[in-house]
Amino acid sequence: MKKGQVIEGTIQRMDFPNKGILVTEEGKEVVVKNALPGQRVCASVTKARKGKREGRLLELLARSPLEMEEPACPHFGVCGGCAFQSLTYETQLELKEGQVRRLLSPALSAAGEDFDRVYEGIKRSPLIFGYRNKMEFSFGDSKKDGPLSLGMHKRGSFYDIVSVEGCRIADEDYSRILGCAEDFFATRKISYYHKLRHEGYLRHLLVRKAAKTGEILIGLVTSSQTDGFEEEALLQEFVEKVRSVSFDGTVVGVLHIRNDSLGDVIKNEGTRILYGQDYFYEELLGLRFKITPFSFFQTNSLGAEVLYETVREYILEYDGKDKGVLEDGKKAGTVFDLYSGTGTIAQLVSAAAEKVIGVELVEEAVEAARENAAQNGLTNCEFWAGDVLKVMDDITELPDLIILDPPRDGIHPKALEKVIRYGVKRMVYISCKPTSLARDLETLQARGYAVERICCVDMFAGTGNIETVCLLSKLHSDQHIEVELQMDELDLTSAESKATYEEIKDYVLEHTGLKVSSLYIAQVKEKCGIIERVNYNLPKSENSRQPKCPPEKEAAIREALENFRMI
Repeated sequence: MKKGQVIEGTIQRMDFPNKGILVTEEGKEVVVKNALPGQRVCASVTKARKGKREGRLLELLARSPLEMEEPACPHFGVCGGCAFQSLTYETQLELKEGQVRRLLSPALSAAGEDFDRVYEGIKRSPLIFGYRNKMEFSFGDSKKDGPLSLGMHKRGSFYDIVSVEGCRIADEDYSRILGCAEDFFATRKISYYHKLRHEGYLRHLLVRKAAKTGEILIGLVTSSQTDGFEEEALLQEFVEKVRSVSFDGTVVGVLHIRNDSLGDVIKNEGTRILYGQDYFYEELLGLRFKITPFSFFQTNSLGAEVLYETVREYILEYDGKDKGVLEDGKKAGTVFDLYSGTGTIAQLVSAAAEKVIGVELVEEAVEAARENAAQNGLTNCEFWAGDVLKVMDDITELPDLIILDPPRDGIHPKALEKVIRYGVKRMVYISCKPTSLARDLETLQARGYAVERICCVDMFAGTGNIETVCLLSKLHSDQHIEVELQMDELDLTSAESKATYEEIKDYVLEHTGLKVSSLYIAQVKEKCGIIERVNYNLPKSENSRQPKCPPEKEAAIREALENFRMI
């Protein structure tokens, strides 16, 4: 098979998120994006090397038996936004479950675990249509040198824009804003930003709307190229135009966002308020959250409630049998919420924890998290701004439980190593990309963690994306046995004899790259209840201060003690 060759075949399956697997008559597999299982297609080979083959869809020769007579969205097939709009919702869920199963089963099997034993099914999105609370529209044209369009990128095209009024994953207010803006700027012949020439004014339209409060925030993204018109007058006219439209919700703010970067992304190089405020409020599970233009917030508010209820249930599980309650009101101790965004999860689980510490890279999101926690009357939430990999070195507390909700590409290997060294008994991993989860599970399982529960939550109806929640534990309740020992049967100094201080230092250095002192080892051994011999090298002064072992080194020493079976 050669590049440029035209092939025909039937799509046998779809891998995450939208990779149709075409099988030729010779039995060779070719990845064809956006092709659905059961479709017979014609494709052009775009890559064929090292045993991997990819193709571009040229023509649909025969529909799949799985498809409906008419797709749910009028823009399906042209718009590049959704891949599953021609399938019933039940079929979508079945496909997503199959994708997660194929990705996670090998990782679990390698650790001797059966996927079906821990898998608890897929939870539906409360809304199948009109569920999005955020849309990013692009300005452009539907064909070269055509009239102004505002909408989504055409499937397979970097330049052409499809107007998507009536988009099914967003409610009617988005279509009203879309139509208003497109008509306003087209009438005034305002140019859009040409990606090749880097010329023009209009770039994107950012729209966010809360499902519970109905508040709407609109951000017009432009370059600074204002030749031929008075920008301030134009923007004020646009505000008046928007305010004249009747919406189901309420417009609480209209913003002007400057972006002169070359990339086709919404980048904030300066934001000013044209009308109202630069934030809106959303409510989840009884708490209220302030959301700014660039803060991360789950795009399906009602689906987020299902997701976070699942996370909260996993955290509240005490012994693997009594789900959803803590024994005698016991709380989860100190919880780390890593990659915490605006602190949504941290605040929603705070009632079940003594303290929650959130870590997030985006400072704007951290400020919003702190403000939200104060507004919700939560006093046990603390938020740190910075890279998880670096911030963990600065936090002095040790976690009892860790929640991981990383970006799509998963956790940086070095950060994951630090997480593992804490040695927490339980960990909840939330993933929006099961390929990343499968990779990280291999590492976690190799380091002593076992998968206890897995659940999928569909947050993205009509598309190929899925959220997966995974509970991991270092404890296996079904493997515990009770043994009664008399104190005189124990050799209380045997733990000390299992490894010398030098052996512990060497282990820590080899496995973590950290250097630890004998003092630090002694401090950790004392915390672990290992009886030390009398220390004849005490300082002369009773008030002499000794350095305390940092949390990262304490976790590394504990790992060494566990390795030598001293604890």
